[in-house]
Amino acid sequence: MKMLQNKLPLLLIIIFAFLFITSENSKGKTFFPGEDDYAIAVEKPASPVGGLEGIMRKASYPDLAIKTKTEGKVYVLVLVSESGDVDDVKIVKGIGGGCDEETARVVKKTKFTPGQNKGTNVKSKLALAVQFRLPS
Repeated sequence: MKMLQNKLPLLLIIIFAFLFITSENSKGKTFFPGEDDYAIAVEKPASPVGGLEGIMRKASYPDLAIKTKTEGKVYVLVLVSESGDVDDVKIVKGIGGGCDEETARVVKKTKFTPGQNKGTNVKSKLALAVQFRLPS
């Protein structure tokens, strides 16, 4: 028992060092392979054609969300190509009830005006929040 008490401080230091190193290595992780090819800060950001209203017109409220009275915002990260097509969508924060999948589906079908730097279309990232509110 005494031997364990003598090594306890050393063991705690090793554990804290491991946790620090692994937390430092997890910073900067990306959602998608190749995501670093997409600019997040551009002169003119990408935007959905028809705005968020256009996205919401394509969406239907999932039956499960209606049954469970699920409401809220689904936050997504969208990777937009130079041509304005959606290359990928990642749910950053969802609400469940089928709303996350519905958001991804309609965003993937949406055409975007591409982001631009110095007048040239570039691959870019765009964060969107899609609101789901039950009809009253």
